[in-house]
Parts: sequence; C-alpha cells; structure tokens
Amino acid sequence: MNCASGRSLAPSTPAPSSRDRKSARPPKRVPGGPIDEPARARCDDPAPPELIHGIEQFNSGEFFEQHETLELLWRDTRTPIRGLYHGILQVGVGLHHWRNGNFHGATTLLEEGIERLRPFAPRCQGVDVDGLIKDATGAREQLIAVGAEGMRSVDITAVAPRIRFTQS
Repeated sequence: MNCASGRSLAPSTPAPSSRDRKSARPPKRVPGGPIDEPARARCDDPAPPELIHGIEQFNSGEFFEQHETLELLWRDTRTPIRGLYHGILQVGVGLHHWRNGNFHGATTLLEEGIERLRPFAPRCQGVDVDGLIKDATGAREQLIAVGAEGMRSVDITAVAPRIRFTQS
C-alpha cells in the first residue's frame, strides 16, 4: 500500500461494463407467469392490431412512439411470441438512439433486437422476419463502419429497415 495516498499499488479490477451489469440482472418477469410453448407456436396467428400499429409507426420513422406501442403489447403478452414484439421494438429503439447520436445505445439495441428476432424467422404473424434481420444487420454494419464520429452524417431514413408483411 502506498502510505502517502492510502491507495493500493496493486492493479485494480476493471469496473463491470453496462453489458456485464445488464446480463447479471434477473430476467424480466412475465405478468401472470409465462406460458410454456414453442417460440413459433403463434407465428401462424394474425398480427394483433397493436403490432400492426407499431410497425406503421416504425416504418414512418416514429421510433420512440413504436417503442411505446410495442412495449405495452410485449409486457401484456405471456407467451414466447413476446420475443418477436420485443425484438422489433429494440431495433426501433436502436434507430432512435442512432438518430439522437448515442452510438453505444444504437449498436447495442440493434444487436439485441436482431438476436431476439432470430427464433421467429423466416416469418411470423405475417412479418417478414428474415427481411427485417437482414436489413437491421446491414444498418448496424453501416453504423459501425461510420463510427460514433460519423453517425450523425448518415440520413437515418435512408438506412432504417422497413418492416414488411408477407403472404402466407
């Protein structure tokens, strides 16, 4: 120990990152408890009106608003299909962070949203999930290429994915 300063000379342990802290949290509880069924069990169901509205907001570039709409649907859903709603809203929140110049938030939320969507590919509740994953991945790669310094120079409306519905 350094007597003059009262501090140890030994190397300190690095502080945990925000990702480390987040992964250490317990999972969010599902209201009323989860219903155990395969992730894709409800993919052939029609899209609920809230999902359609949230997608309309997303496609209009209203990323904060789509988050509000889809978060209510996600939180009120007890079945694994909630992962589809959560994935879409996270991609939208990532784009919202991009628009606001938050590089870390944008890259992290885009990545998390893409990963949440994967179990629902190729399509689910009429949503072209494969297309959304491909487009969101491309947007994230472009963001990483321009970096934090160049992110505001990119027109978000030109790179933001559009969520498409497919025919059965």
